Amino acid sequence: MAAADPPRGDGFGGGGFELDRSSLHPAVGDPVLGSMNFLNEVMSRFPQAVSFAPGAPFAGFFEGVSVNRYLDRYVRYLCEERGLTARQAQQLLLQYGATAGHINRLVADALRSDEGIDAPAEAVVVTVGCQEAMFVTLRALCARREDVLLVVDPCYAGIAGAARLLDVEIRTVPQGEGGFDLDELRRVHRAARAEGRNPRAFYVVPDFANPSGDRMGPQARRELLSLAEELDLLILEDNPYGFTADPDTALPTLKSMDERRRVVYLGTFAKVYVPGARVGFVVADQRVRDEDGRRHYLASDLTAIKSMITVNTSPISQAVVGGMILESGGTLAVVAREKGAFYRRNLAHLLDALERRFPPELRERAGLSWNSPQGGFFVVMTMPFETDEKLLEYSAREFGVLWTPMRHFYLGGSGGTHQLRLSCSYLVPEQIEDGVERLARLVETLI
Repeated sequence: MAAADPPRGDGFGGGGFELDRSSLHPAVGDPVLGSMNFLNEVMSRFPQAVSFAPGAPFAGFFEGVSVNRYLDRYVRYLCEERGLTARQAQQLLLQYGATAGHINRLVADALRSDEGIDAPAEAVVVTVGCQEAMFVTLRALCARREDVLLVVDPCYAGIAGAARLLDVEIRTVPQGEGGFDLDELRRVHRAARAEGRNPRAFYVVPDFANPSGDRMGPQARRELLSLAEELDLLILEDNPYGFTADPDTALPTLKSMDERRRVVYLGTFAKVYVPGARVGFVVADQRVRDEDGRRHYLASDLTAIKSMITVNTSPISQAVVGGMILESGGTLAVVAREKGAFYRRNLAHLLDALERRFPPELRERAGLSWNSPQGGFFVVMTMPFETDEKLLEYSAREFGVLWTPMRHFYLGGSGGTHQLRLSCSYLVPEQIEDGVERLARLVETLI
């Protein structure tokens, strides 16, 4: 009898069929897709470390969440305002349900009230988080090999990962200290056209972008909409952090300014309500003309794609979010204002702690700096040394502090090699103080 295969050092013993990585889709080995898993793995190995890594909502906000109460509120709405019987309401929550969603009217009304986005419920698709909204939108719009997606560099990893899984080519628009330049967008668009490519859409986060924290001014927003019309380009507007703006300095979304239906609006309830519900949405009110001349909303085509991916968004999760919206009076504004104020205080505390722990003379001597966004979750620091995964491991093990290497967000080359991202959303002030102190000790050993 042949001896059994000896155990392998990597923990995978035995024989049997084995795949080679090269036979899988190239995206599975892409650093963009692996970056989140790497950060989660490091966090799990150093649970006592102060973590500036996750851009997650503050867990303290979950203490007042009652899933049962929100479910009951939504069922009451279905019976009293939509005319369903108790049995029909139960079936709505427990069956698969409509692919486009069943809280669409509530979402459309809240957007109209809160953001001035006037779109019918039929133009809204409720998705499994904003990530699915990105995925179905890209799949619908980028139909040909020559279609490309334009993004600001650095860029949110989620949109880059979705594009790569769909084999959609990405072209990057470099970002400077004051944000991206519209002339650069025009140049990148022109260069792609010259190569026979078709720039289909431009993905942008106008308010406090992840990871840079940059914000577009009012004039830049108007000019971007005009440029989109000039270039025959769609805009994919992602707005997870707009609610963190000071109400006195809040700016209109691109979608609310969109008179030519150039903007597809991507949204999520994760930051204002709860990420665990995994409910997002997309507003796609662009008209699509069929071969027979009839028209429908782009949302209808996104729904068809979604039906082949997730079938539908969990009706129970939708009911929880629907109950939250109803309990808030049909608007997210009050809840968003309260939570936005908390995140602004956290951001101010982080910036103040950095200022105190890294005084000007130290910054000048060491050649380190950071930006000062007015909202959002993130601050970017520039260091006099490389901020790679190896240093992150050292930082976690020896100093008990975690952060995110900025190189994970750069798609156009070797950017971000000396930068790190600090997220302040997940922490309380005491943790922020402690984390900055630990980070300072790390820096002092390296300069």
